[in-house]
Amino acid sequence: MTVADGAVRGATIEVKGLTKRFGSVTAVDDLSFTVKPGRITGFLGPNGAGKTTTLRILLDLATPTSGSCSIGGLRYRDIPDPARRVGAVLEATNFHPSRRARAHLQMMAIEAGLDSSRIDAVLALVGLTADARRKVGGYSLGMRQRLQLAGALLGDPSVLVLDEPSNGLDPQGIAWLRDLLRHLASEGRTILVSSHLLAEMAQTVDDVVIVSRGQLRAQGPLSILTSQSQSSMRVRTPELDRLSAVARGAGYVPRPLGDDTVLVDGVTPEALGPLIASNGIVVYELVQVSQNLESLFLELTTSMTPHEQPPEMVPR
Repeated sequence: MTVADGAVRGATIEVKGLTKRFGSVTAVDDLSFTVKPGRITGFLGPNGAGKTTTLRILLDLATPTSGSCSIGGLRYRDIPDPARRVGAVLEATNFHPSRRARAHLQMMAIEAGLDSSRIDAVLALVGLTADARRKVGGYSLGMRQRLQLAGALLGDPSVLVLDEPSNGLDPQGIAWLRDLLRHLASEGRTILVSSHLLAEMAQTVDDVVIVSRGQLRAQGPLSILTSQSQSSMRVRTPELDRLSAVARGAGYVPRPLGDDTVLVDGVTPEALGPLIASNGIVVYELVQVSQNLESLFLELTTSMTPHEQPPEMVPR
């Protein structure tokens, strides 16, 4: 094993002070986080939060305005034989529609200097053995995602960077992907997965990195972050505006979820119930929201101001 091999195997991904501007638009704003080996890290944020831009910079497909990204201490472009060390899925669109799946993987292997002997193994791993001779133009979006993942695994890499890998998969496919990622992480690989499927991520990831407007909102083990999330109450009422005004007046944060439903953050049933009763507000439903990934995500991404600092939510 060379020094470079040792630097990447079991690699830690580090993003430090990353900023990316497109003209007057800041897509990524002084972003820093770490992804550890042997764990699945969910990279979460609303559309436009800067997730894909960050992953493109990590893979040297875009140039940062400032800051840096590294894998095992090296920039992607400086990793020797990167296809054997880093596998990536950014989008399932770079296929020639008339090319068959097996031929597509053969072309990838030739371009990356990889041994084509793994093609059958990765096709079996992603469940495409029976469809290997079909033209990719006839594949569904979910099948293309599987083929893209097969390509990322061709070099048996120790690091996987996956952008929305569940997109297009049916529930059975999502469960399959979850089991596959857990297996790969158990082998000591470093796995970074961006997704908007919060319920699925809650069942898959060990750690989370949450971003909004290009800024870090929280990072750390999922179990610790959710245990520190504040209590919220979901209220259904025909007097939504009045309830929201009363909640704000008491120092709570109401967020409308629909025409007659509001989520009130930072409050317990024991505090909100008497407040509603004392103001004579009609309520159809009052439910304490479990402190899960979805509530944490909403809590951190819906009320962020441009220069707000992320809360300290990592274990001591």
